[in-house]
Amino acid sequence: KNGKPIKIYSLIHASLRLIYDGKEIQIDPVGKMGDRTTDYGKMPKADWLFVTHEHGDHLDKEAIATLTGADTRLITNQRSADILGKGIVMKNGDKREDTSFTLEAVPAYNYTEGHTQFHPKGRDNGFIFTMDGLRIYVAGDTEDIPEMADVKDIDIAFLPCNQPYTMTTEQLIKAARVIKPKVLFPYHYSQTDVSGIPAALKSDGIEV
Repeated sequence: KNGKPIKIYSLIHASLRLIYDGKEIQIDPVGKMGDRTTDYGKMPKADWLFVTHEHGDHLDKEAIATLTGADTRLITNQRSADILGKGIVMKNGDKREDTSFTLEAVPAYNYTEGHTQFHPKGRDNGFIFTMDGLRIYVAGDTEDIPEMADVKDIDIAFLPCNQPYTMTTEQLIKAARVIKPKVLFPYHYSQTDVSGIPAALKSDGIEV
């Protein structure tokens, strides 16, 4: 609306970086995954730092320390705050208003039998950012849960896709049809073949 650009960088796996209104926003920063590394020392300190949950591919104490400056605000779920010894805790359903954006914490969990121990209901967060009317949904680690029906008016959705921890490609396609984002960005997919997703959603008018 006001013409302020948003830059979105997909780093490794589940790590995202957003730059908006002069603010540096880091989501689940992790410095090393397998043979791939991100040098957070070369990036500015974060104004906002988000951790969806405590798993090692989302919570990296070293990356958080590198990105934390005097004014960094760290937003986490309770478990991550306990591990880090700091953080503003948000639970499912919480909302916050900042001068630059609105933030909602939404559920992220497994429901498939035999998988529920990975991400139990009520523990972890997904986040929805509203930046001057543009809505970005970062799902965190989740399956295609019923609560996604309440995730509305999304412009860009980051949805995870790797078994057994998050969604199958079929679940991701189903989730995308429920959320109906303008743009879908599958992430967190490791070795999963996501190449069939764009064609599957073509008739739904979702850009992948």
